[in-house]
Amino acid sequence: MKNNKKTVIISLGGSLIVPEELDWKFVKNFKKLIEKQIEKGYKFVIITGGGKIARKYIAAAAKVDKINDEDRDWIGIHATRMNAHFIRTIFRKHAHPIINKDPHDFRDFLHFKREILVASGWKPGFSTDYDAVVLAKNLGVHQVINLSNIDFVYTKDPRKFKDAKKLENLSWKTYRAMVGNKWSPGMNAPFDPVASKLAEKLGLEVAILGGHKLKNFENYLEGKKFQGTVIK
Repeated sequence: MKNNKKTVIISLGGSLIVPEELDWKFVKNFKKLIEKQIEKGYKFVIITGGGKIARKYIAAAAKVDKINDEDRDWIGIHATRMNAHFIRTIFRKHAHPIINKDPHDFRDFLHFKREILVASGWKPGFSTDYDAVVLAKNLGVHQVINLSNIDFVYTKDPRKFKDAKKLENLSWKTYRAMVGNKWSPGMNAPFDPVASKLAEKLGLEVAILGGHKLKNFENYLEGKKFQGTVIK
């Protein structure tokens, strides 16, 4: 990822934007890094996740009445759109004025003149990881960066198992055997299983990186040594 004037697609985890409350300090530092890369000739597509605000709304709704997966999905989707408006606002100087809400409706954005395109959730049954993969396909981009609150893909949940081992390089076949084929609202897989199936079909490379280590993210962008998991 060394060449200038390259379009970089980032699936920006909602856990970074809203871990509990809005993390404006993270967003401020993220903004500085992105603007630095823009000066070097990069363009960015940033797809925002829902974060804790989505889970709070879903949990609250379930306490009031019975809700189904479609209800959960729509709540999550609108949380991603709120976060997308927030990110587009702080990047107002560089961002396309319209948020992409359908990764298949890319015609207005294919040759967007601004440096950043912000995108959000699409429709029930599909995560923002899936939206990132579809946008990668439609924009002719072969790599997707997944920034979240984990630094690697592990053999087990490292928060629960001390013997969990980090995995730095994975094939799609191996990764998909780990996460299965079904996605559900609020799922915490490093990269959505449905998005993974399409990414494998398209031959995409997905890098799983910890978003709080922004210098590490910058190293990846600049083709330097980095810490994270690459799936391809």
